[in-house]
Amino acid sequence: MLNVQKRGLSGRSVKADRRVRRTRDRLGQALRKLMEERPLEKISVQDVIELAGVSRSAFYAHYDDKIDLLLSDMDEFLERMAMLLVVRNEQSDRIAPVSECFSHVGEAMEIRGALARSERLQDFFDLAVEHFGRGIEARLKQIKWQSASDRQSGSDLTAHALAGAFIGLLNSWTRTGQRQSPESMDSLFHQMVWGGLAGRTENNNGRWKAESLKR
Repeated sequence: MLNVQKRGLSGRSVKADRRVRRTRDRLGQALRKLMEERPLEKISVQDVIELAGVSRSAFYAHYDDKIDLLLSDMDEFLERMAMLLVVRNEQSDRIAPVSECFSHVGEAMEIRGALARSERLQDFFDLAVEHFGRGIEARLKQIKWQSASDRQSGSDLTAHALAGAFIGLLNSWTRTGQRQSPESMDSLFHQMVWGGLAGRTENNNGRWKAESLKR
């Protein structure tokens, strides 16, 4: 489990919070850089803190071990990415930042390879589905797709199913050499999404929402 208790920042000053954030960012960046060079099992906590330039006590103030650091780093990245459209209240029909996520993952193939070699890739996918499930559910509410009955009857299941499709598409894209652009994958995903959702609900104006993403 992630070290949630150690991550709590309530009651601290803004200055202290920023210092904690910088420490956590430096540790995460150090681990990612090391994972580009060698398998996770060959990386020690000492390697991480030396590269990050932080003390051992500072490391253990936030994390239990290198696995806790890895999962926490992935968790924080996925949370930010999953809520990206909601936070900026994007004025579009997109329900997930597909092109942004594909671009980021596509440029970090060394990290993906390191996760696969360390048998942690499935952990990444599991976290991604959970975060994007919540993000898609929030986004559908934000763009007012759901009716009152939809909100009361399995909207979270619909969102998590869509998140699973999104992550499955991402996995297939990376395994097959990223032949399509992130933008084309964004359009493909949202064509599938709205094609499916149009068959079971109406938008607030009472018209079927069957159009694909318009840019």
